[in-house]
Amino acid sequence: MELKKRVETIKERCGKTPVLATILVGDNPASVTYVRMKGNACTRVGMISLKVEMRGDTTTEELLEKIEELNKKPDVCGILLQHPVPKQIDEQACFNAISLEKDVDGVNTSSFGQMAMGLPAFKSATPLAILSLLKHYGIQIEGKEAVIIGRSAILGKPIAALLLNENATVTIAHSKTVNLSEVVRRADIVVAAVGKPLFVQADWIKEGAVLMDAGYNKGNVGDIDMGNCVPKSSAYTPVPGGVGPVTISMLMQQTVEAAEKLL
Repeated sequence: MELKKRVETIKERCGKTPVLATILVGDNPASVTYVRMKGNACTRVGMISLKVEMRGDTTTEELLEKIEELNKKPDVCGILLQHPVPKQIDEQACFNAISLEKDVDGVNTSSFGQMAMGLPAFKSATPLAILSLLKHYGIQIEGKEAVIIGRSAILGKPIAALLLNENATVTIAHSKTVNLSEVVRRADIVVAAVGKPLFVQADWIKEGAVLMDAGYNKGNVGDIDMGNCVPKSSAYTPVPGGVGPVTISMLMQQTVEAAEKLL
């Protein structure tokens, strides 16, 4: 594995093992599972997973202090604040407190801005996973019409920017979009990131469209009704087993990149 070899090279060069710190506030069951999966991925590539667990009633100020503590730790090469955090916390303020050099999930607004402008920056892991899958399978992006359903700061907006930088014609659809089905029907590439199970219907999909499902909902289903949509598609990502595992891989990749610069 390439990443494992790169981590071994870092260890041989400086005698230090890269650390990815994951901060979990509260005990959301899905978040607990995601953090565990990321910890397992760290182990597979030879890095240390530092799990920081904080109470559900943690304040923004307490979380900011913890982030600053991790920013100052030299062996910590990546900091991941597990989303979502409890409602009393100013999530974006905490994202923005993560050092750019350690923002391996691309959640700092400065990271987003640099990424959107095509400048070097760590990128949001799930959007990067979607782009990587498209490129890996040789799916043409340039000149194609892409419709992203969902406008979240960590998924919809960054994947729109990434696809725009690859010369796609990009539309972002959302809860206020008029005639959503007609908008989606134009798409050569559909990215579903709306968080509603089986939301995208077969009659919204044009023949030969590429379906990228970034959703994960109860019952192990995504945001696209794949059972009915797949026959119309030319390629698709299953749920589970599609975008999710590649997201974790992108997080590991960016953490190794950070370690190579910091250690």
